[in-house]
Amino acid sequence: MTATEALPVQVLVLAKRPVAGRVKTRLTPPYSPDQATTLAAAALDDTLDVVAATPVSHRVLAFDGEPDGWRRTYSVVEQCGGGLDDRLTAAVRDAYELHDLPVLLVGMDTPQLRPDLLHEAARRLLQPGVDAVLGPATDGGFWLVGLRRPHPRAFAGVPMSRAYTCDAQLARLRQLGLRVRLLPQLTDVDDAASARAVAAAAPGTRFASVHAALAEQELVG
Repeated sequence: MTATEALPVQVLVLAKRPVAGRVKTRLTPPYSPDQATTLAAAALDDTLDVVAATPVSHRVLAFDGEPDGWRRTYSVVEQCGGGLDDRLTAAVRDAYELHDLPVLLVGMDTPQLRPDLLHEAARRLLQPGVDAVLGPATDGGFWLVGLRRPHPRAFAGVPMSRAYTCDAQLARLRQLGLRVRLLPQLTDVDDAASARAVAAAAPGTRFASVHAALAEQELVG
């Protein structure tokens, strides 16, 4: 396979419509709810653009809210209710029902994501002897999880949004007998400090541009 060949994998983005008070609440303070929403919208747009530019067979958006023009590039499924483990389980199930292909699932919290990172994750997932891939995040969570085939217990009951979530998820996958490859670590945008770090790491993104504009507003104010 060449570096630019579309791999037989689907990338699934789990996201919600950026609405003040519902997204990136840990950015407030120092940001206002509207400013946090603007940062979240930029992160989502960056993520969707990166996934659209990644050479894979299909792209699926599991969305909480009404999507805009993304149906041109993405198959769109509605997120279910419940905890994050429930929503991950349902999103992966729905993606497999659409396209019977291995799934790479990402969120909207790592706007520094690049097509080459996603393509490498897809390549690793397709390697012989690999059933799953997992990308650790610096906060103890994970920024990506990939499965060759869905499993009803892959996420069920795994404690989410904890400092040990990635370790717990890795343990669960291995308990199910899955052979897991780990990916490079990335930083989720959770709070003001991580927002600064991500903006610095990805200066060409919408997220970095919005972050810089908000910082300039603060200096002027």
